[in-house]
Amino acid sequence: MRAGERDEGAGGTAGEVAGAGRGDGRLGIAELGAEPGERATLVQFSSAFCQPCRATRRILDEVAAMVGGVRHIEIDAEKNLDLVRALGIVKTPTVLVLDAAGRIVRRAAGMPRKADVIAALGAAV
Repeated sequence: MRAGERDEGAGGTAGEVAGAGRGDGRLGIAELGAEPGERATLVQFSSAFCQPCRATRRILDEVAAMVGGVRHIEIDAEKNLDLVRALGIVKTPTVLVLDAAGRIVRRAAGMPRKADVIAALGAAV
């Protein structure tokens, strides 16, 4: 995914970022606050007055509706500061692409393009 992209698949996982998740490098229902997707999960960190967050929500909702087994979960960064800090989230929107096991395979800060989100899902499914 473009805007501030970081590839987590090449050595970096959520578990290596200040012990996020369950300690095994995965994010699940406890961290996400909702059931992850069967094949992949698009996790969006947003804040209340973030204009690009609204557009990002629409894009991720559309992609999740297009691709079977993919779910979009939006997390309020201000209400989940421990998770934000553990994952090193520094701006909103930030999007994480999780595989079926809950491992972060892609990460991008800023509003992504739909084509980039679809391409990033290829690493997760």
